Amino acid sequence: MEEQGQGGAAGPVGRGRSAGFPPLPGWLWWPVNALQLVLTVSLSAAGISLALLVRLLTGSDRIPLRMAAWMWSPVLLRGAGARLEVSGLENVDFSRPHMLVANHQSMIEICALFKVVPVPLRFMLKDSLGRIPFLGAYTRAMGMILLRRGNPSEVGRQLERAADLLRDGHTLAAFPEGTRSRDGKVGPFKGGAFRAAIAAGVPIVPVAIEGSGRVMPPGGFAIRPGRIRLAFGDPISTDDLNIGDRQHLARRARSAVDEMKRRLD
Repeated sequence: MEEQGQGGAAGPVGRGRSAGFPPLPGWLWWPVNALQLVLTVSLSAAGISLALLVRLLTGSDRIPLRMAAWMWSPVLLRGAGARLEVSGLENVDFSRPHMLVANHQSMIEICALFKVVPVPLRFMLKDSLGRIPFLGAYTRAMGMILLRRGNPSEVGRQLERAADLLRDGHTLAAFPEGTRSRDGKVGPFKGGAFRAAIAAGVPIVPVAIEGSGRVMPPGGFAIRPGRIRLAFGDPISTDDLNIGDRQHLARRARSAVDEMKRRLD
């Protein structure tokens, strides 16, 4: 396993405390987290505004998407005291499009994936995120896939958009559990991301993430410094599969994620 440095280079895994945060008494975490929240919102608004300006001036979303990896994610991860450890990236040929599917414990996983994936990355997200000021504008401008639960026809259209992006050579990431796990266990995978990958004929890459739920638990902003580990598995081919195979493919990918996550625990 390798540790992802702040400049993007990988080196040997280190042990010890997360950089930037000495041990704090419990009563001090509330003001620290309040300050982190203010800085997160402020830096995100500034970064998104800059990315949208670049998108307007260049007419391309490639650089604004990579700005999330170069600027926004490293700052937020460092501010949270999160240290990334990454393994298996060498398993994936990122010159080709892929659908990345990961287990989901925390919103900070979006930062982690932006940071470590070496190509412009789009996400399949709940449509409620598209209604958040600044973030919603960014997700729409960058062509993210926003899925509205309870509206099958709209979901179908968005999955076709996802397949078109994959056919055009773009890599997507999805959290097919559909919600954040509160106990760390990997839940069942829904079939939408797999339907899009089969339609486009691109491989599925299982990604296991561990530690994110301790750094930023679901349901609040109680940030604690810690280690987030990501493991990328061998791509799973979708050749010779049809849409009816999506649930079988989802179970196979979930099994791969669960097995890798057990090794990370």
